[in-house]
Amino acid sequence: MTKFSDLALDPRVLQAITEAGYETPTPIQAQAIPHALQGRDVLGIAQTGTGKTASFTLPMITLLGQGRARARMPRSLVLAPTRELAAQVAENFDIYAKHTKLTKALLIGGVSFGEQDKLIDRGVDVLIATPGRLLDHFERGKLLLTGVQIMVVDEADRMLDMGFIPDIERIFQLTPFTRQTLFFSATMAPEIERITNTFLSNPAKIEVARQSTTSATIEQKLIQFQPTRKDRSFTEKRAVLRALIRGEGEACTNAIIFCNRKMDVDVVAKSLKSHGFNAAPIHGDLEQSQRMKTLDEFRDGTLHLLVASDVAARGLDIPAVSHVFNFDVPSHPEDYVHRIGRTGRAGRQGKAFTIAVPADDKYLGAIESLVKQSIPRGDLPEGLDLASEGSDRPREDRGGRGGERSGRGRGRDRGPREDRGPREDRAPREDRAPREERAPREDRAPRERREEVVVEAAPEPVMAEVPAPRREDRPRRDDRREGRDDRRDRYRDRDDRSGPPVVGMGDHVPDFILRSFKIAAPTADEGEDDSPANGTDG
Repeated sequence: MTKFSDLALDPRVLQAITEAGYETPTPIQAQAIPHALQGRDVLGIAQTGTGKTASFTLPMITLLGQGRARARMPRSLVLAPTRELAAQVAENFDIYAKHTKLTKALLIGGVSFGEQDKLIDRGVDVLIATPGRLLDHFERGKLLLTGVQIMVVDEADRMLDMGFIPDIERIFQLTPFTRQTLFFSATMAPEIERITNTFLSNPAKIEVARQSTTSATIEQKLIQFQPTRKDRSFTEKRAVLRALIRGEGEACTNAIIFCNRKMDVDVVAKSLKSHGFNAAPIHGDLEQSQRMKTLDEFRDGTLHLLVASDVAARGLDIPAVSHVFNFDVPSHPEDYVHRIGRTGRAGRQGKAFTIAVPADDKYLGAIESLVKQSIPRGDLPEGLDLASEGSDRPREDRGGRGGERSGRGRGRDRGPREDRGPREDRAPREDRAPREERAPREDRAPRERREEVVVEAAPEPVMAEVPAPRREDRPRRDDRREGRDDRRDRYRDRDDRSGPPVVGMGDHVPDFILRSFKIAAPTADEGEDDSPANGTDG
């Protein structure tokens, strides 16, 4: 049997491995490490939980033992699809490189650029990053990839699912052509195969298990049920989940519960907490500090149930997970393999339950076709009544129709119906005659209809054409001014401002309009008439 001491690793690395308690490498480690130490490109295909992280970290530390990093030019690069997986890779480097002087930097979202820039400026031997944050630093001019000697792509199939393939291709083009590439994936989709053919040079292909197979240490069970109503499917699935967790009892030391959508993660976690379970959510919309805190609590046993989206399905190494519950059947069959791979790790036994409704049949068919086996069926937990257990509130907290909740038509200060007297014993209202003494409807006097009052808008004043007065009839300027002042004083002191209707401009006629004009004397033929005469200003 091969041991780590047979793999020509650096003695300082072997010392760290011994202190960590490992002696025998996994199959993918035993096959990948020798090719990596020779400087060859490696294409590793293995199911999750087989130790792929150590298969590239151990040879990298050995190969980088000689040399020194320059500022902003890392010597090696590790790409991971999620922040959690990148942080986990960084933890592995801390364990295996603690006796060396190699430096590392972790570039992930949720951390300020300033702290990461300081690490890069000092120069790092190992740069661990997610694709998006790495390109952000490069576009800001804070990072150069021309000094990369070893490049690692971890969980490449997850990169494909998350849409990182264009970013991966760009990063490959930014690194030197002479680099060594270590490429690891659980499945080999056509797009992944295209990338390996383009950017890997004569790789050593290592496949330790059939693609997309589940571990033999995991006991799988499928729980199918028919919801009582279509709109209660989500509620009753939560009741089934709670019953399954209670049914496992003390055997369920901790568990990861997977949901397809982020919003469902929050709802399921809140539902479990309301029923007394120690549960917390984790998904991509949470702050990075909150996500790391939740994972740390789950690792040290403070947290019992971790409700997660697929952000936690790939690559997370939590060895002691006893159970996995698929609250939703994954829409991508590969995700099923990675989800249940969180349990039964490192030779331990694990259980994986999947809750399904009739609408999930097409997804179940794709999963069974991928894993080349039928998932064993299981029965609903004994004593589970979906009609009564389909509420998110515990049974003792549910109020009846006559309990604390008031009815739809009842007032707030009215007591329960049973505390009120019978209808026939109640005294009639004083201001209302008994029903039998009222006059029939046809004998009652009809109500007086209110007359509709139509308010007509007042007509707009019309400018009347007033003929110009004769010269001898015109009042003098002083007389006109006195008359205007008298009218102004008369209406200023009155409370009722209605007055006579105003025609034309009223009292607000400008003075220049009321100035006198010279009128030509009429001829004998014209005579005296009332037509206005033109003249000039007098």
